[in-house]
Amino acid sequence: MSATPGELLARVVAGDRRALGRAMSLAEEGSPAGREVLRALYPRTGAAHRVGVTGFPGAGKSSLVDWLATGYREEGSRVGVVAVDPSSAFSGGAILGDRIRMMRHTTDPGVFIRSLATRGQFGGLSKATHDVADLLDACGYERLLIETVGVGQDEIDIVRTADTVLVVLVPGMGDDIQAIKAGVLEIADVFVINKADREGAERLERELLAMLSLAPARGGDGTPAIVRTVATRGDGIQDLMVAIAEHRRRAQASGQFRERRTAQGESRFLALLRDRLVAETLQRLEAAGTFAGILAAIAERRLDPYAAVEQAAALLQGSRS
Repeated sequence: MSATPGELLARVVAGDRRALGRAMSLAEEGSPAGREVLRALYPRTGAAHRVGVTGFPGAGKSSLVDWLATGYREEGSRVGVVAVDPSSAFSGGAILGDRIRMMRHTTDPGVFIRSLATRGQFGGLSKATHDVADLLDACGYERLLIETVGVGQDEIDIVRTADTVLVVLVPGMGDDIQAIKAGVLEIADVFVINKADREGAERLERELLAMLSLAPARGGDGTPAIVRTVATRGDGIQDLMVAIAEHRRRAQASGQFRERRTAQGESRFLALLRDRLVAETLQRLEAAGTFAGILAAIAERRLDPYAAVEQAAALLQGSRS
């Protein structure tokens, strides 16, 4: 017999890791029980520092997350890892590559690792990322490491999720092109030049510095730091932790931290509202028996998409009046 939302909530608050995992599954499914648990826990969130790790596939993001988790555990912090993996072409689930790479943390009760599937979502994150991060936050995990799937140019959602964004670059991958195309000047709070033992690391750092000097002045969180690492050996991880902490300190002192949290709340509200309205509209159209007809009319060019949307909006408005 499955637990009621109230029972599940009590177990999550008590620190039951299996209950926490179950709550995450419910959130990922978008179930009413999951929403009930999330609503009850939301007032307990906000204390965790959410660090996003983004960059191109093969840049070493997972190794960096692994070493950051180790560093934060050595400091005594509890660490939650949200690793967004590509969806399986067969099941639609996450491939779980990050769980495999972080096996040494699986027996540590102070580390909770959750892999999420993108499920066709663009922007490098899963739709459930916010919810899973909130659950970890509410359960007292002080450091949340959110690793994106690594999709390059479209990887912008992390800005709407994390307090500090790490953009991971590597030498020898068309350095100037990868930086400009991904829009990293806009989203990075800290640049990480990983695999810095490779030839070209110094040139990549010079190019980043040159581009930063041409970029418009940033807000109160200042110019992004540049940190060199070799994640396979753990080199530079302490320097990276210092850069992350310094960014948080500057952002909090300037008010930028609060502004970002406000913008994140707005983005999340609008996304949820959009999903709710779209789902409700589709239900109304299907109940009225007009959905298939509208699609056919658009395909046959008898109805333009703009007029179709107006019809759908009118139907939705009429059902509420």
